[in-house]
Amino acid sequence: MLSLQFLLTALVVVLAPGAGVIYTLAIGLGQGRRAAIWAALGCTFGIVPHLAAAMLGLAALLHTSAVLFTTVKLAGALYLLWLAFQALRAAGALSVAASPRRESGPRTARRGALLNILNPKLSLFFLALLPPFLSGAPETARAEMMLLGGVFMAMTFAVFLVYGLFAARARDWLLGSERAMRWLNRSFAAIFALLAGRLAMERA
Repeated sequence: MLSLQFLLTALVVVLAPGAGVIYTLAIGLGQGRRAAIWAALGCTFGIVPHLAAAMLGLAALLHTSAVLFTTVKLAGALYLLWLAFQALRAAGALSVAASPRRESGPRTARRGALLNILNPKLSLFFLALLPPFLSGAPETARAEMMLLGGVFMAMTFAVFLVYGLFAARARDWLLGSERAMRWLNRSFAAIFALLAGRLAMERA
């Protein structure tokens, strides 16, 4: 069940830069430490519906239903494109600027949560990741999945928090360069657009 192999596998997955990592970095660079913490928290809680879907067997339904998978996938791709637009706008939520746009922490967290909720591949990921690490006892399978999922979420929050706080620290170094801030905004926009294109091309 909870083994070193699982911890190492989960750590590798969490460290890999995906949409949640990019979002947390963008928020940390654009709005500072407090916002980065909220972003990491939101991305972490965005995992909950996918973990629940894997436990209840809904992930398998998502995998077999082309219409459902495509609907969620396209919604996620459109949301990523919207985030790309927010990175390019001078007053956008993801824009890196000397005078950042201030917004409430829950709103930052809600955006991060939605980013993960609209990624249908996460449900399929949990459906593939967790079963190999279960003991095989049917009566304890759900509790074991909850434990493994909880550990995965804790690792996600810790790693994303490190990414976000690092970005918030780097913000102080970048504020003096308008060119660097423009480059960052365009880079974040391009990355979110590429992630949107990749998600749109995914197959169940």
